[in-house]
Amino acid sequence: MSLTDATLKGKYPAKAHCQRVAKYLIDRGLPEDGVIYLEAQKNRLEEDDDQAVAFRQRRYFFYLSGCKLPDSYLTYNIRQQQLTLYIPPIDADSVIWEGLPESPEEALRNYDVDEVKYTNDVNASLAHQGSSTSTVYAIPEQVSDHITFLAFARKELTSLREAIDESRVVKDTYEVALIRKANEISTLAHLEAQRAARHATNEEQLYGAFIGTCIANGAHKQAYHSICASGSSCSTLHYVRNDQPLRDRLNILLDAGAEYDCYCADITRTFPLSGSFTRESQTIYDIVKEMQDEAFKALHAGVEWESVHELTHRVAIRGLLKAGVLVGADEDELLAKRVSVAFYPHGLGHYLGLDTHDTGGHANYNDPDPLFKYLRVRGSVPAGAVITVEPGVYFCKFIIDPVLADKDLGRYIDQKVLDRYWDVGGVRIEDDVLITETGYENLTNTPKL
Repeated sequence: MSLTDATLKGKYPAKAHCQRVAKYLIDRGLPEDGVIYLEAQKNRLEEDDDQAVAFRQRRYFFYLSGCKLPDSYLTYNIRQQQLTLYIPPIDADSVIWEGLPESPEEALRNYDVDEVKYTNDVNASLAHQGSSTSTVYAIPEQVSDHITFLAFARKELTSLREAIDESRVVKDTYEVALIRKANEISTLAHLEAQRAARHATNEEQLYGAFIGTCIANGAHKQAYHSICASGSSCSTLHYVRNDQPLRDRLNILLDAGAEYDCYCADITRTFPLSGSFTRESQTIYDIVKEMQDEAFKALHAGVEWESVHELTHRVAIRGLLKAGVLVGADEDELLAKRVSVAFYPHGLGHYLGLDTHDTGGHANYNDPDPLFKYLRVRGSVPAGAVITVEPGVYFCKFIIDPVLADKDLGRYIDQKVLDRYWDVGGVRIEDDVLITETGYENLTNTPKL
């Protein structure tokens, strides 16, 4: 048994997460005499249909419970450090169709909680835990109408979301194991999609190969909608069609990751359909690979993410100057003019965990500086954070044509050389890394070219 699988034999550390969130609240002057209250996602039906909407557990609830059951609740008494899970009682009609649900005894064995009750006990339990001096912490839009907090002196509805968001940034050993497992399964799926590409005639076949392999290996959900782009579509950052013929296309950009027990992998590989890159495609691939390699060298606890992002732009500029796409100025001037944003418009990476774009990054999408506008992580990156490193270079007419037409910026691009690169579409390489005190650990072992 691998170390990852051995770690995952244990329980998800819900109580440790509750303690972390409670400490965040108390450290900011909020009362210790209080109860955290959260609700799971509810089962819902499709509009105008009797089929259930695909269920996705609320991440705030899962982080403090490790429970994927719908229609559940939790309370955490901060002072007593008592975590109680409330699960739906047996419904005879549901049993006919879906079988017996998890019992309280089974839930107590499966989850890192102190007590398991039925959901029809939740209001009575809240009344018992409340007092004339206590505070209840909740997320306002995630409290059902029938829930009452009458026994509490104060309802604090503004701080819990932030407390969980910030607590989720640093991962514990169990969380890292979940992300590692999601990466292992995703790697198998990427390799199967690459094998399928040898005989595929449509993007759909690669898309299907990826998803099928994930399911066959225990990951029944995707972390996000897979991007299976070919040819010029590789320049669309979040391409979602995945249905175009592969005839006369040069490359595949496959950005896809499995979800495993609510934790995400996010991996991108770019590869040639023919088995060999054209000269132009190889040039761009080598630039992007160097961008990622240089970013890796800069990683360590406390590194300013903006500085790593800017470093990758400098590498891109040097590579595009050498290729002859950029002309007429040195690296510093081109960076100051933000010319590279036309070819590399997105941020270097984002936090990864329960969500693909995980919490705590403090993005500033109103930043007037185009170099940093779409950077999803700002400031220093702590040890224990898992972050993607995903540089790219793209040839998107919608973005580049206005730059060519600009009297000031257009002079920095050699259009004749550029014309040789449109068919490349775009290249992105993405790995998921754990930040350590002295560097990083790459959790992604998907082969690169």
